[in-house]
Amino acid sequence: MCGIAGTYRWPDGKIVTDRLTETLAHRGPDGAGRYGHPAGDGEVQLGHRRLSIIDLSETGAQPMVSGGLALTYNGELYNAPELRAELEAAGARFRGTSDTEVLLEAWRRWGTDCLPRLRGMFAFGVFDERTGELVLVRDQLGIKPLFLLRRGEGLAFASELKALAGATGGKLEVDHAALVASLLYYWVPDSRCAFREAEKLPPGSWLKCRPDGSIERGRFWNLKDVAAEGRARALAGEQPDLAAVVEESTRRHLLSDVPVATFLSGGLDSSYLTALAARHQPGISAYTIGFRAEDARFEAMPDDLRYARQVAERFGVDLHEIEIAPNVLDLLPQMTYHLDEPIGDPAAINTFLICTAAREAGVKVMLSGMGADELFAGYRKHLANLLALRYQRVPRPLRRGVSAAVDRLPVATSRRGLRSVRFAKRFLSFADLPEETAFRRSYTMYDQDELLALIDPDLAGTVDDVLTEHADVYADNELDDFVNRMCLGDARMFLPGLNLTYTDRSSMAASTEVRVPYVDVEVVKAAFTVPGDRKIVGRQGKAVLKEAATSILPREIVYRPKGLFSAPLRAWMSRDLAPLVREVVNDGELVRSGFLRRDALKRMVAEDAAGQQDFSKHLWHVLTLEYWYRDATSGSGQSTRQTA
Repeated sequence: MCGIAGTYRWPDGKIVTDRLTETLAHRGPDGAGRYGHPAGDGEVQLGHRRLSIIDLSETGAQPMVSGGLALTYNGELYNAPELRAELEAAGARFRGTSDTEVLLEAWRRWGTDCLPRLRGMFAFGVFDERTGELVLVRDQLGIKPLFLLRRGEGLAFASELKALAGATGGKLEVDHAALVASLLYYWVPDSRCAFREAEKLPPGSWLKCRPDGSIERGRFWNLKDVAAEGRARALAGEQPDLAAVVEESTRRHLLSDVPVATFLSGGLDSSYLTALAARHQPGISAYTIGFRAEDARFEAMPDDLRYARQVAERFGVDLHEIEIAPNVLDLLPQMTYHLDEPIGDPAAINTFLICTAAREAGVKVMLSGMGADELFAGYRKHLANLLALRYQRVPRPLRRGVSAAVDRLPVATSRRGLRSVRFAKRFLSFADLPEETAFRRSYTMYDQDELLALIDPDLAGTVDDVLTEHADVYADNELDDFVNRMCLGDARMFLPGLNLTYTDRSSMAASTEVRVPYVDVEVVKAAFTVPGDRKIVGRQGKAVLKEAATSILPREIVYRPKGLFSAPLRAWMSRDLAPLVREVVNDGELVRSGFLRRDALKRMVAEDAAGQQDFSKHLWHVLTLEYWYRDATSGSGQSTRQTA
């Protein structure tokens, strides 16, 4: 796992690439390198920062140059041993044991045809000295990031957006359409970028730069097609052995020349992975978090620690417990910087603090249960949307009465939050809506009218564009299964846009690699072969995964109430962050620039303080957006406001 960067036919490419690479030093503190070569009437420069995981010797150093090809690569290939054997049988010779060398030789032999054969997480750039072409590639599911910036016939790329912003002297323009999208979702969709000139290479795709200035794009993997193929296999009666698929993926993800540990929240996903990892690596370490007692009580958070301890004791795991009592006033701007774009999920703090503790103990690699909820319908929103279909059959006058009664209930008292009321209010906010609108509303921050009331009226058209994009992505499939339509929507938007993004940035900020065995091409194929009525059974989400997990986990863990990998936001907002919220609402850059409307923010603060509504998540995201916006606009000395 590393940081990659480079330029192609870019003015002062060598200087800029060094600057890009230095910004990524936290992603690879174990080594650095740069490669340069003529490309048409300019040059190519490839930079690399190394976090040594496989082959710790110099034979794994990058950029790797061999036989006219140069590669800068960020990632891990879990099927590298099989590819190595196949390439050796075809006459390839290897100097070391790194998967970087395997990738380089696979590219030499098969070119872009090697891409569907790669099983892992990766983003890389490969340059061919003979043709002068540079090809950039991103993995199938968007686990690893790759940002691009094109100016004229030149191109710059990097693992993080902050590097590209620095390379241009802070002169990038904020894309307010992306900020509107971030308000809706509390993250920026993978299809958008917070700066106008920059873009994210889409998952499962490649981009080729030619010395004549032309650009070619291609796709080697499409999640929509994988879901359709899975549905066809299910109709043909094919059912995967999910327990075997998940165990095989976990075993492959343990491949490393340095210690590997796991996240262990005590929930199903991390407990299952930890138990499987311990089967193949006895005595493996695991890291878990707890919160200050007063914060957990106020938030009515479940006691996940006792489940984590139970799993650790049963499987001989070396458990490390970390109490989260952060100075959020310090961590908020720090995390905003590391996350690159405005992301309002406080789980990023948890990931950063866990990875920091693991790194201090000498651990470079961790396994995470990320992705299981998206693929196997494990979120409350999935069940809630199914329940909404039944709720819509209740007579309308009765529904109106229920809604009016719940609307009058408080979501918190002075001493504690009332989670059941919060959930009820959330459910009723979308239960009467059509399918796609209800699904969007079940996990986004605002409905259309609320969002329009919050932002500059001139951006009304942008709101329409953002909502239309969600509708288009959700409808872009031929699945006849509501649950799998939701899973596909999540895997295409929510997973790469939020969860994989904050996991990558938060972990790499601590110079730690996080691997996600559920977000594996073979697990994904198996997941979409499972019909929706086996994913949600009765009121049990992830039913098929729970069934598989009973082969190794006790039922008390498998069927425990769902935990939350989140943070006690309401407690933080009521104490630590209250003065900062007032400052941002009254005199923040977003309000002064006109992007956010002060009156709408004040109403949110008042209703939240009164306990009538829970706007803690909304206000947390406003804070992250404010800090991001200050940094983004300070480079040019003034706001670079642009409408969509």
